[in-house]
Amino acid sequence: MFILFKLVIYENAILLLKSMEVDRLDGRTANQRRPVVCTRGVLHRAHGSASWAQGETKVIAAVYGPKAGTKKNENPEKACIEVIWKPKTGQSGKQEREFEMVLKKTLQSICLLNVHPNTTTSIIVQVVNDDGALLPCAINAACSALVDAGIPLKHLAVAICCCMAESGHVFLDPSKLEEQTTKAFVYLVFPSSTMSVLPQGSEVKEHGIITSVTHGVMAVDDYFSCVKMGRAAAAELSDYVRNSLKLKAGNDLSKAG
Repeated sequence: MFILFKLVIYENAILLLKSMEVDRLDGRTANQRRPVVCTRGVLHRAHGSASWAQGETKVIAAVYGPKAGTKKNENPEKACIEVIWKPKTGQSGKQEREFEMVLKKTLQSICLLNVHPNTTTSIIVQVVNDDGALLPCAINAACSALVDAGIPLKHLAVAICCCMAESGHVFLDPSKLEEQTTKAFVYLVFPSSTMSVLPQGSEVKEHGIITSVTHGVMAVDDYFSCVKMGRAAAAELSDYVRNSLKLKAGNDLSKAG
């Protein structure tokens, strides 16, 4: 027990050292994310929708369905998730297709696919502005839109981006310029343990990483430093999402009354 305690202290000290002395253009500290604004029900014709703004990055997600029938090569005994990524300008390219794939796999892992078999739920992601950490913002917007649409979920998920500078320092939630000038960065998606239908003590619920996408090259220790910082930020985001859901539910009840 004493050795384990010393190991935790050592890991925290290493993370603190790696997150110090990062000179950021916007004045944020290494472990400080940009302000977040999430609004649900922003599109009236969609079955569910949400906007997610993190700093100057903003994404709108719309959910349509579930509709009868599944896509080709999909399992008709389960619900099908379809993701369509729409860039701010121009046509979709290789990066957009990669984002669609990552987003689809992430949403499939949190949706209860056995509840509405042989149906398709479409999620359309519209990029409003990209100033860094675009994919995590899109994942957060899509999850909020699924909640708004009433799609059955195992649990919520929250996404965050961590970067490693050329100096070896780790920092959170980069701007677009920071993304372009860092040695490597990783997109991380964690389950929100505060809102889950999984059994208490479930390994996936308490400790799992739903999605991890790394760009660039980093050592294993640096990766785990990013995971540690990202997990702490994800816990804060989980609290924010939970509070926003309670506020929206309270407003809906007031209108119904």
